[in-house]
Amino acid sequence: MKRNKKRGTLILFILTAICSLCFFKCAPKTEPLLACDCPPGFQLSEENACEARNLYQQYNSLQQSGVGGLKTALPIPRDGFFPQQIDLGRLLFFDPILSKDSTISCASCHNPYKGFADGMAVTIGVGGAIQTRSAPTLWNVAYLNSFFWDGRSQSLEDQMQGPLFSPIEMATTRSQLLQVLNANTTYRKMFLEAFPEQRGDSIQLNQIYTSITAFESTLISLNSRYDQYAHGYAEALTEQEIEGLNIFRSFVARCAECHTPPLFTNQQIAIIGVPEPEGVPFDRGAEIPNNDSTMRGGFKVPTLRNIAKTAPYMHSGSKETLRDAAEFYNLGRGHAVPKDENLILHWHIWEPNLTDDELDRLVDFMNTLTDESFMPKIPKEVPSGLPVNIIAPEMKHKQEGTI
Repeated sequence: MKRNKKRGTLILFILTAICSLCFFKCAPKTEPLLACDCPPGFQLSEENACEARNLYQQYNSLQQSGVGGLKTALPIPRDGFFPQQIDLGRLLFFDPILSKDSTISCASCHNPYKGFADGMAVTIGVGGAIQTRSAPTLWNVAYLNSFFWDGRSQSLEDQMQGPLFSPIEMATTRSQLLQVLNANTTYRKMFLEAFPEQRGDSIQLNQIYTSITAFESTLISLNSRYDQYAHGYAEALTEQEIEGLNIFRSFVARCAECHTPPLFTNQQIAIIGVPEPEGVPFDRGAEIPNNDSTMRGGFKVPTLRNIAKTAPYMHSGSKETLRDAAEFYNLGRGHAVPKDENLILHWHIWEPNLTDDELDRLVDFMNTLTDESFMPKIPKEVPSGLPVNIIAPEMKHKQEGTI
């Protein structure tokens, strides 16, 4: 009895010690301000890093490119951020303090309730400044290797500096950004928590970029009904949706040659000859950052993940519905190219002559790519005290008295 009692006491001591170490790891001195657990879809390592976990990791991928059939691995993601950095990035993402006049946040153009786009043909910056392109979705950006419609950035850290410091988008400056965040006591404490090895308590620009990147890298959408079908659950899709998938992957429609599973983008620049809205000058696209006339009118192939949530479509939002977008490809190679433009169209663009029924089946299939099960928690308030102004659709209806 005494031996068993000693053994029980020892086990209790060990468990208590382990729990104490875990708590110390998350909150070494005071009650933590930030989360110490990873978001869904990530596993916390012993080094306090959130590592991506999904079923696609059981498959192989040719040259880690993440393109192929139903059972193809994804590219290597951006992961390994501390949970505290991810949570801090979440708060920054929704905080209007990042803009010049504290009126818009990252979420203003990348609204989680609109597929992390904004539901408009082109985005609007501070003071109502109208942009020239639509806001791409942020779902699965952890797996992308270039950003913006013209592919001019190769990292999320670099990409975010575009809208932050553009005079017609968020319009802040590096000095203003540092000033307003360092003047906020709560943010200074949070940055110390997220970056425990930093020297001093002054917030640095690279820490801001890292935090927002950490959050954006957790926006994972890989559990749609299509994914369930791809992993072997045959009943996840209806007969019409499977027909749409077969058309999508066929050599006639050729959709999958650019919108390749599992990301549903091959991440390349393609020139497809989409016209600009009436009265809008021709957008030279990837020609500008690459200084290459052969890329004139070229844009990055967008992902189709959550595509049903991100209307309108194309770089200028010129197609209002998925049916409109699908029909554009069916009307023939170069049918909408301006007469004064001599574009080198992508070789995949041709005239598939799909029937109306086949176009409908394509739309049916694309609707199966919706998955928001890992939707992040939208903060009710942010450290600046400014309004978040991101309202769930059901709450908006209640406020408007429609339900």
